[in-house]
Amino acid sequence: MSIAVAQPRCVAHDVAANAKAHAEAVRAADARVVVFPEMSLTGYELDAAPVAPDDDRLAPIVAACAETGTLALVGAPVPGPHIGILAVDGGAVRMAYGKVHLHGSSEAVRFLPGEPAVIDVDGWRLGLAVCRDTGVPEHAAQTAAMGIDGYVAGVVHADHETGLHGERARRVAADHGVWVATAAFAGPTGGGFARTSGHSGIWSADGGLVAEAGDAPDDVARAVFTKRCP
Repeated sequence: MSIAVAQPRCVAHDVAANAKAHAEAVRAADARVVVFPEMSLTGYELDAAPVAPDDDRLAPIVAACAETGTLALVGAPVPGPHIGILAVDGGAVRMAYGKVHLHGSSEAVRFLPGEPAVIDVDGWRLGLAVCRDTGVPEHAAQTAAMGIDGYVAGVVHADHETGLHGERARRVAADHGVWVATAAFAGPTGGGFARTSGHSGIWSADGGLVAEAGDAPDDVARAVFTKRCP
């Protein structure tokens, strides 16, 4: 299964503009699944209004997914409220996940924790995560216990944390023998992140880096997941 990690340019709080950038990324990625960073539709703005699945501003992403046959996993504050992942395909948008391990009081005072979740795409079971979840080994363990082939996450890391998501991805792969895809922001994204890491990546089940984006906004990395023979 083809999967891509995207790091679209972001305008703080501007869901309509960001949705258009997401649609461009979906078309450029040429992948069955495209993973986006944490709160990619609003920027890491903790006071951003929740984005509901029926929000008309998501129409460009729905249209792009319909044209390409893509499932987009989009980061946004969502009703609950949660720091969530919206699953967007050519026919619908649905709430797929809420971040389980909220970061400090800044997130916990505004959002509720979610629960581990898995989605099925063409027979592939993908465990979902958002940022701090990836740094908590119990999260990957609980998600893997649900039966997964891959672990996909949207994150926001500062520019000096470039290696962090790779370190965490390799640990998940080593512990659970699954592919890992992490989409990280590039460029400014609010919440004190004037400069972010970029370098979204995809790691094989043996922990090897298969594809990596650069440090610029709008970059995309793509790879093909394969299952091991029994």
